Amino acid sequence: MSETIAARLLTLHDRLARAALDCARDPRAVTLLAVSKTYDHNAVRNIARLGHREFGENYLQEALDKQRALADLDLVWHFIGPIQRNKTRRVAENFSWAHCVDRLCIAERLSEQRPADAPPLNVCLEVNVSGEPSKGGVPADAAIALAKQVSALPRLRLRGLMAIPAPTRDRACQRAAFARVRRLFEALKAHGLPVDTLSMGMSGDFEAAIAEGATIVRIGTAIFGPRFYPELAAHR
Repeated sequence: MSETIAARLLTLHDRLARAALDCARDPRAVTLLAVSKTYDHNAVRNIARLGHREFGENYLQEALDKQRALADLDLVWHFIGPIQRNKTRRVAENFSWAHCVDRLCIAERLSEQRPADAPPLNVCLEVNVSGEPSKGGVPADAAIALAKQVSALPRLRLRGLMAIPAPTRDRACQRAAFARVRRLFEALKAHGLPVDTLSMGMSGDFEAAIAEGATIVRIGTAIFGPRFYPELAAHR
């Protein structure tokens, strides 16, 4: 096992705990989701040997290949990439979480295609909090209506919101973007929706996300090291 990966994971847990304690939060209220896209199944196995169980994947075929290679392990798989109509069945059948639901038609297909003998699929609505035209996600002013529709679908459990704000190194700007997501999350609860999850924050901004209430932070390079992108067209 790579000692570097073990050291990175330990350092990251320390940073996560400090970030939570700095804002009077319990570190146990924040789940570290290891984003393993582009890393091979051996890298995932190394992290799992350290006791980590929650892994996030963006590329569907790559994720399914890893799941087969790691079928002997008790892991929780999150799909955190965009979900097109031709992906819904395999996401519904092979993952515990889907983080990027942003259209009712996608939620309906996930609901219809979730196996009846499986637990409900945990879903988060992706919100385009920065209004970037190049990004997916439901506009903030349409999120409450969509959340109400999704929450009524069978075999799905609406857990909360997911967001990827425009990247910036300015801590105040990071917090302001995450605060907008938190306020929307609080509005969902005010409308009676039993949401409990804010999936936001990555390697470069997760401390700001935790300060604004993140319950899942999605971390890749800070655990696994530099990411290399081979030709992935066949895996998307």
